[in-house]
Amino acid sequence: MCGIVAYVGTREAYPIILKGLKRLEYRGYDSSGVALLSNELSVYKKKGKVAELEESLVGKDLHANIGIGHTRWATHGEPSDRNAHPHLSPSGKLAMIHNGIIENYGQLKSELLKKGYRFHSDTDTEVLLSFIDDIREHNDCSLEEAIRIALKRVVGAYVIVILDRDNPNTLIAARKGSPLVIGIGKGEHFLASDASPIIEYTKEVVYINDYELAIIRPDELILKNLGNETITPYIQKLDMELAAIEKGGYDHFMLKEIFEQPHTIFDCLRGRLELSEGKIHMRGVEEHMEQLKQAKRIIIVACGTSWHAGLVAEYVFEELCRIPVEVEYASEFRYRNPVIHPGDVIIAISQSGETADTLVAIEKAKEQGALIFGVLNVVGSSIARASHAGAYTHAGPEIGVASTKAFTAQLAVLTMMALKLAMEKGTIDAKRYQHLMTELSDIPEKVQTILQNTDNIRMIAEKYADARDFLYLGRGYNFPVALEGALKLKEISYIHAEGYPAAEMKHGPIALVDDQLPVVFIATKDAYHDKIISNMQEIKARKGRVIAVITEGDTVITDMADDVMTVPAADEIVAPLLSVIPMQLLAYYIGVHKGLDVDKPRNLAKSVTVE
Repeated sequence: MCGIVAYVGTREAYPIILKGLKRLEYRGYDSSGVALLSNELSVYKKKGKVAELEESLVGKDLHANIGIGHTRWATHGEPSDRNAHPHLSPSGKLAMIHNGIIENYGQLKSELLKKGYRFHSDTDTEVLLSFIDDIREHNDCSLEEAIRIALKRVVGAYVIVILDRDNPNTLIAARKGSPLVIGIGKGEHFLASDASPIIEYTKEVVYINDYELAIIRPDELILKNLGNETITPYIQKLDMELAAIEKGGYDHFMLKEIFEQPHTIFDCLRGRLELSEGKIHMRGVEEHMEQLKQAKRIIIVACGTSWHAGLVAEYVFEELCRIPVEVEYASEFRYRNPVIHPGDVIIAISQSGETADTLVAIEKAKEQGALIFGVLNVVGSSIARASHAGAYTHAGPEIGVASTKAFTAQLAVLTMMALKLAMEKGTIDAKRYQHLMTELSDIPEKVQTILQNTDNIRMIAEKYADARDFLYLGRGYNFPVALEGALKLKEISYIHAEGYPAAEMKHGPIALVDDQLPVVFIATKDAYHDKIISNMQEIKARKGRVIAVITEGDTVITDMADDVMTVPAADEIVAPLLSVIPMQLLAYYIGVHKGLDVDKPRNLAKSVTVE
């Protein structure tokens, strides 16, 4: 969480930092601030979104060629002006921004209070900065050395960037657990939490690793570890275009990203699924095929929407590959002392590749001899580097906080993996394999068909936008879609929603049903179709309001439901790639109808890099 931006060079720093903060606002928008160093070190910060900071600075002298900026997702201390970053050191010489959590900040704060320090915020960040300042003052050492000493005592995750009044052309940054990328220009450097603020200026970047410290000047980048040993920076080329992080005429990034899915799924399949050859090419899978074939168990670890993708994958891998699969919340997996055997396969799913819980979970499993396979969207991310192998989804930047295109791209990758492994193991025959390849290949066009006429979904959204609760039900492959639909509605509209297996409805949730409760059934034609029709009849008998996602031409449910949203026919294994689209649109249109900021839902952030 939290977005950080910094610049040092010959340009005006403030416009670059401000634009970068707007691009990183999806990481947190409780407050924002900038620190600029020219003749003096000036700090400006404001509760609320970046636009409010920008408005407060109109007319001020913001000239500087070096500066840092921060957009916050609050952890320690409520959203407020005083808790906003950057923070100033007690000496007034240092300004710092921070993304992460310092877990032992309480102990450090107690030590500093005994020394007479006073704090102006409730944040762990101000404690860390004061600690660094204290070390420098009492040890007569350089700022770089003081940071190194401080970070050896710190427990937790961090990216910090420090601006020093006494060194007006130098930034010092360090990282553990949270992401940091440095863009390299001609006589200038750009720092950010991800590449989106950098792509406009340069495509040459360096991804900073854990326990590395960077000293950045306009024409110099020095990397060191905490042992003060110099490291040679590894420069990579960004595979990203500026248009990918702009709205492109859409009202919201979320809508743009929903409508991008025919292209993002196609890009995910391109070069991998070769229908004419009857082959799937996935290098990461091929290089570890023997381990995958011999695996006695697959464990999928993920959070949020990625966890729902993992639930679909559980059904797919078990049916096609006949390998037992467990799907774990990464946040629980990391703490419950799980039993991991050498040879187990861990599939880690993460859009950002920086999800803190997932990263710690795979590191734990790696220590116990498991094969780690990452399904990720961001090249060079922490989970990508921690994995033995993996596959990128190629979904492109996802700016909307509520994940949409990343989910369908993850499903496409996982389905290809399962198909390839099943064919190698001989657990499906050639006819079934070719059929499913064809079905998967047809998905982009079928998604486009759904998106060509969304007026019906918009009208349904407006009809039910005032409901206080929703119930989402599905069976088989569509049960995880019900969970994802409920999550999207909660995220975007702030309406309470629950997802359940349809058969479990009678074991409790049916008590909620009355003539005010909308019940969404994901009811495409599959092996459970007759059963889910029975579940609908049970809801209708209790005057519940039934909304159904159905396969085109399903007249039985059309006659029964209050409202229907149709998707093209597809094999049940790939059907979730279609049935989830109306769920995304329903949540989006309800949120818009309620006048909410669907790109930046309250209390949320895109990349959860802290616990």
